[in-house]
Amino acid sequence: MKIQEFVTQVKSGQKTARAFAEDALAKAREVKDYNALVSLTEERALARADEIDAKIRNGEDAGRLAGVPFVVKDNYLAFGAPSTAASKILQNFTAPVQATVVEKLEREGAICIGKSNLDAFAHGGSTENSAYGVTHNAIDTTKVAGGSSGGSAVITALDVVPFALGSDTGGSIRQPASFNGVFGMKPTYGMSSRYGVVAMASSTDVMGCFAKSTEDIALIEDVIAGQDPKDMTTLPDYFVPTTEVKQGSKIGLIKETMTMDVDPEVREATLAYAEKLRAAGYIVEEVSMPSIKYALAVYYIVVPAELSSNLARYDGIRYGRRAEGVKTLAELYGRSRAEGFVTENKRRIMIGSYVLSSGFFDAYYQQAQKARTVLINEFNELFTSYDFLLTPTAPTPAFGIGENTADPVKMYLADVMTVPASLAGIPAISAPAGTSTAGLPIGVQIIGPSRSDAAVIALAGQVEASHG
Repeated sequence: MKIQEFVTQVKSGQKTARAFAEDALAKAREVKDYNALVSLTEERALARADEIDAKIRNGEDAGRLAGVPFVVKDNYLAFGAPSTAASKILQNFTAPVQATVVEKLEREGAICIGKSNLDAFAHGGSTENSAYGVTHNAIDTTKVAGGSSGGSAVITALDVVPFALGSDTGGSIRQPASFNGVFGMKPTYGMSSRYGVVAMASSTDVMGCFAKSTEDIALIEDVIAGQDPKDMTTLPDYFVPTTEVKQGSKIGLIKETMTMDVDPEVREATLAYAEKLRAAGYIVEEVSMPSIKYALAVYYIVVPAELSSNLARYDGIRYGRRAEGVKTLAELYGRSRAEGFVTENKRRIMIGSYVLSSGFFDAYYQQAQKARTVLINEFNELFTSYDFLLTPTAPTPAFGIGENTADPVKMYLADVMTVPASLAGIPAISAPAGTSTAGLPIGVQIIGPSRSDAAVIALAGQVEASHG
């Protein structure tokens, strides 16, 4: 069901919020072999469901999301279970506060039933780098779920909940959405608050969601949008849901993302999606964006630099895992971090520390930031002539579990289509565009200028309404 159907049934008394919560918890247990969840928040979820039902019996307003169950990625601080970021270093950390976006959803009556698996600290593109094990693809369990928000994508695709929260730093919502055949939205940087979410890269982290329809995506984005005094990067609330897209809108298909390096079936699905847009009355033309080929290199300099700084706080002193039997402060720092971080965390910390170090800052980090500005300017220039841009979401369908783990560069290439929009801070949605001959989902990415989130969702909704 869509979210509005849940709400209608709860508010009409046709079914209770508790019954929906119990159903979702039961489904979550049924699909435990996918390893999409790291914990359930059963006790708190049922108590909140009872509160929603009591409000409805008393004639009180239970909110726009009354009784709707959902799941949060486990790098969000949320009550009812530990907030671990799928890492050993935070495996027993109990959140003292909730993330702002979780608070907003709960104020509207939504009920969190569990925390989803992810690459530890959101470092990865497959959800194979979790301290709690690998998450399996919703369609083919021999394939990866994508990442880092793989657990949220899978739990949505399996119909356990109608929506789930994820975080997107370089494609961590859009790429797993593509791999599992659901919609995944990365909003404009600053549209929703980052407060209460474990930081990865502070200049690209955004909070978004997964759902099976654009209608549900728009509703959730509307709820979580808005300025937060606890996050100074948030923008005033500009999000207004719409189903209308300007007639004759121009869409640029970025030719550099359709090269021979892209899987032929992905290329065909993207071209077919472009034809659907033309059939709906939009103008789709091929455009060039020369600097996009540098985006991945820029990303893997800028983002490791930021995350190496953000992860410095996990030292075994203030909170998190503390090594036992140590004799010196240096040993405490070293062993706590060595035991608490997975290999991919360590790799990115080392890269980030290197590019920020004396003698290399100018050669790497500063040059990457200059290239980032060039990329942003190219986006801005394209948006003077085009309303939207179109690319594949990922260069291939979901790859096999273990297939790329020995080759970090090959793994990073899975994000090659998604990182440009992240570096520019602009909205992008991954929409289902078909399946491969092996039955694996393929997604396309629609990108818009800053603060055009509602229009981006609406354009995807036009194709959804016309073609399913």
